[in-house]
Amino acid sequence: MISKSLSKYIQSLHQKKYRQEHGAFLVEGAIDVLELCASDYQMELLFVTEPFYKENAGLLDKQRVRMEMVSADDLKRVGTLVVNEAALAVAKTKENRFLVAETDEFVLVLDDIRDPGNLGTILRIADWYGIRKLICSQSTADVYNPKVISASKGSFTRVEWYYCDLTTYLTAVSKPVFGAFLAGENVHSQDFGKSGYLVMGNEANGISFEVEKLVSKRITIPRYGQAESLNVGIATAIICDNLRRTETAQGGAK
Repeated sequence: MISKSLSKYIQSLHQKKYRQEHGAFLVEGAIDVLELCASDYQMELLFVTEPFYKENAGLLDKQRVRMEMVSADDLKRVGTLVVNEAALAVAKTKENRFLVAETDEFVLVLDDIRDPGNLGTILRIADWYGIRKLICSQSTADVYNPKVISASKGSFTRVEWYYCDLTTYLTAVSKPVFGAFLAGENVHSQDFGKSGYLVMGNEANGISFEVEKLVSKRITIPRYGQAESLNVGIATAIICDNLRRTETAQGGAK
């Protein structure tokens, strides 16, 4: 059973202000905890059910962390998931470290993506398409939000991020800046080259005016039906797929 003091600490991490205060965040569920164990994140606490431990003892016993056996009810009581029959971990957050696109690398730029589920999905999409860096506006959802971590399905362990003022950041970059708009060049015929930045905007309002001024090429996903718009996660996936298609056509991907 998880002690009252630890329960209070874990539950406090549901909120951003306490995650920032303690420099810690929650990771819940079998997939995410196993991904965490295989990553370079530092774990502070690990709670596992007996069946989960028996299935993964080889990996879990290698972790240099305080580990306790608990029930699924204990995990549900202190965590955020409706069902969690596997594990819950507390890990240390990482420093907000400056990131920049290297040679032959694309970077996603997120302008005011506020929905945690969308942010987690974008992390997963970035991981799928081999994009390792996200540049996030200060108003973008907290990447350590439990909903973001859960929606990423472990991809948070392989994608880096940097929160900053986007106008200041993009003013200083030298590579092309592509922006997703309702009106722009057809993404299916776009030559993205081998590196650059791809800006995705707010779910309701799109890319902000200040950031729009720094976009060097506007692109759009052509609409063939009557839907008003696309979810930002879906739009990100479509554009990333076209980005990699272009790279493959140029012989840049294996």
